[in-house]
Amino acid sequence: IVSFNERSYESYGKEQSFNAPVSEDAAFRYTTALNALLDGPLKEKHRLWIGDATVAFWTDKPTFTEDIFALFTSKGSSPIEGTDEVQDESFLKALRQGQQAYRELEDSPDRTSFYLLGLSPNAARISIRFFYCNSLTDLFENLRRHFSDISIHRQFGKETNKPDPQFPAVWMFLRETARDSKDIPPILAGPLLRAIVTGCPYPGGLYSAVIRRIHADRNINYLRACVIKGYLTRNLKQEVSMSLDTKRTEPAYRLGRLFAALEKTQTDALGHQIGATIRDRFYSSASATPRSVFPRLLRTYQHHLSKMENYKINREKLVQEILDPLADFPAQLNLADQGLFAIGYYHQMRAFFTKKDNLESSLANQAPAAKREKEGQ
Repeated sequence: IVSFNERSYESYGKEQSFNAPVSEDAAFRYTTALNALLDGPLKEKHRLWIGDATVAFWTDKPTFTEDIFALFTSKGSSPIEGTDEVQDESFLKALRQGQQAYRELEDSPDRTSFYLLGLSPNAARISIRFFYCNSLTDLFENLRRHFSDISIHRQFGKETNKPDPQFPAVWMFLRETARDSKDIPPILAGPLLRAIVTGCPYPGGLYSAVIRRIHADRNINYLRACVIKGYLTRNLKQEVSMSLDTKRTEPAYRLGRLFAALEKTQTDALGHQIGATIRDRFYSSASATPRSVFPRLLRTYQHHLSKMENYKINREKLVQEILDPLADFPAQLNLADQGLFAIGYYHQMRAFFTKKDNLESSLANQAPAAKREKEGQ
């Protein structure tokens, strides 16, 4: 792909494409192949869009991965239309189990190469955003590592109407960086895909954009928690568990848990009478400048606790357990600690609702048994 639209790009007195000569045969071959990948009958399997980039994917010989990679990257772990469900599951199985499952997916993954080409529009021309080449084994390993780094217990599991994807697609993460899809920073797509397929650090801009969105709309959902966990795990070398870690003593994590406990106490005490929760009003300041906010929130908590009808003692024990390792509230939390604060909040909130779901399920199972016992009498 050659273009010279300015004299400053030319050298040795040569003009236009004479600066990078390509034979007519070679030009015909690569343009025909590229057109087939981008706009031919196989485009759905070999083409995907990430941000403003059009990405083409292929392997150096026909493979199952070649057929499914673009669709899998575009749609995540949701069912892929037009493919065999068993084949879909075998791809997910390989990512879960590691190298022992790779040969069940492909005959010779070590000797089969994959290619990833990213193209973007640039001043009415096409520019190459990125080009990666490696073996399928390395691709599988890096995908497996990616899903391990971002893995966190889902907010909505498979038993719900709209479960969170176990393996989210790339666009899902990008969508969490902006209010509208048209506002997604175009510079994030290439680095994020590069981090996924090569195992390099995640783009810092993705992490900071997600933190900003959380401050803006006070929503800590599953996809945002995945981004934060991945960044803390891979880029900052921190160990972050998939679910609540009651033994973790870092102030940022503890304060995130505490904020969740205070909010849950408010909603339990006031129910439908709530206008705006403490998350709506105080999340941003609590996660950035805890010392200026938490003393006030704890005073309000005592008022809410007195209005609770159930689990009052257990809630007080939980708050005291969270506060126990904290000698004082930090004056400020840096950007990394704000992410840990969000993870603590997410873990604690999920633990609350998991216990509620388990209790409701237990009561539902006990009711038929009690009914049968009564009928037997």
